[in-house]
Amino acid sequence: METSSQPISRKLTVHKPAALKGAFFWLSAFYFVYCARPEDWIPLLKYLPLAKISGIFAAIGLLSSMGRSRRKFRDLPREWTYLLVMGGLLIVSALLSPVWKGGALFKTLDFTKLFVAWVLTFLVITNFERLRQIIFIQSASVAVVAVVSVLKGRNHPRLGGVLGGIYDNPNDLAFAIVLSLPLCVAFLLNTKKLPRKAAWIVAMLCMCVALFLTASRAGFITLLCCGMVGLWHFGIEGKRPQLVAAAVLTVLIVGVTAGRNLERRFSALSEENISSGLEQSAHGSYEERRRLMILSFQAMEHYPLGIGFGNFPNYSGTWKEVHSSYLQIGAEGGVLALIFYLLFFARGFDNLKKLRRTAELDEQTKLFAAALHTSLIGFVVGSLFAPEAFQFFPYFTVAYTSVLLAIAREKQEDSRYSAELPLRSLSWRRMSVTPTR
Repeated sequence: METSSQPISRKLTVHKPAALKGAFFWLSAFYFVYCARPEDWIPLLKYLPLAKISGIFAAIGLLSSMGRSRRKFRDLPREWTYLLVMGGLLIVSALLSPVWKGGALFKTLDFTKLFVAWVLTFLVITNFERLRQIIFIQSASVAVVAVVSVLKGRNHPRLGGVLGGIYDNPNDLAFAIVLSLPLCVAFLLNTKKLPRKAAWIVAMLCMCVALFLTASRAGFITLLCCGMVGLWHFGIEGKRPQLVAAAVLTVLIVGVTAGRNLERRFSALSEENISSGLEQSAHGSYEERRRLMILSFQAMEHYPLGIGFGNFPNYSGTWKEVHSSYLQIGAEGGVLALIFYLLFFARGFDNLKKLRRTAELDEQTKLFAAALHTSLIGFVVGSLFAPEAFQFFPYFTVAYTSVLLAIAREKQEDSRYSAELPLRSLSWRRMSVTPTR
C-alpha cells in the first residue's frame, strides 16, 4: 500500500490583502464622501460629483474583488437577502406609484449605491483592522461635520441649512451624531495614547454641542436612550464608574450652555407654554407630525404596495415627511417593505447576540460590539420620531455587525485548524512509514 506523504491541504481560500487593496481604497472613499460630505463645506469640491465617482469606483471594486476574497457571494448573510428583497419592493412601489413613478424610481436607483457598498463591505473587510478603519472614517467624518456645522451655523437658530445633502435638516444631523457617538467612545477607550484620547474627547464634546444646537427633540430622546445603554456597556459592565460620572456631567453642562432652544421646543408640546416664535413653530410642528402619522396609516391602507420612494411629502399635500422611519417606509415602500426592513435590522441584534456567545473574544472586539449594540438601540428608538428610513448610517451599522461576526467565526475556524494540523501531520507520517506488503 502506497500513500502520499504530502500534508492535507486546507480547503479554504485565504484572503490576500494586496489583491483587495484597490477595492478597499474605493470602499473607504465611498464611506468618506457619504459621511463627511466634503463637497458641502469645501467650495472648490462642489463642482465635482464625488458621490457618483466614488460609487462608480466602488462598483468596479466590487467586480474586481470577485474570486479574490476569502468570502464568496454565497457567504453573504441572511440580512443581505432581506435588504435585497426590500430594494426590489421599493422598485415595485415606484413602478406602481399613484403619485410620481419617475421620481420614485430615480430615487430608488440612487439608493442602490448602498447595496454595492454593503456587499463590498462584507466581502472586502476580512480582518478587524480594516473594519476599524471604516468605522473610524464614519466616526471622524461625523465629528468633523459637527465642528463645521457649529462654526458655520452659529447664527442659525437650529443649524438648519448649514450643510447640504444628508445634513441639511437639523434632525438628520442630530440622528447621525447620536448613532456615531458610541463608536467614538469605543475609539476613546481603545486607545492608550493621551493625544488621541484628548482628540476623541474634544470631538465628542463638539458633537454634543452640535446635537443640542440642532434643538432636535427626537435627537435628544435618542441620545438619552443611547446614553443609558452605552453607560451600561462601557461604564457599569466595563467597570468604568468615572466614565458614567463624566458623561452625566458633560450632558448637564452642555445642556445648560447650549440647550436653551431645545428646552423651548420641548415646552411647546403644551399649548400653555407658548410664548415665542420658536415655541409656536415647535408646537405647530408637533400637531402637524401627528396629522402626518395618521395620513401615513391611511396611505398604507389604500396603497399596501406603497406610493413610491420619496413621494410621501407630495402625497401629504404639505411637502413634509412623516416623522417616523417605520411609517415612512411603510407608506412609501409598502407593508411588505416595512416587514423586510424590520427583519433586516433584527438581524443586526441577532449578529451581536451570536457574537457575545462566541468563546474567547478579545477585548477590542467586545468593545466595538458594545458600541454597535448601543448605536442600534439608538436607531430603533430614534426611528420612532425621525424619517431616517433611507439614511445609510443604520445600514452601515448592521453591515459592521455582520463583518464582526464573520471575522470572529473565521478566527475560531483558523484556531481549530491550527490545533488539528499537528495531529493530522503526525497521522500522515505514521501512514507513510507503514511497510508495504
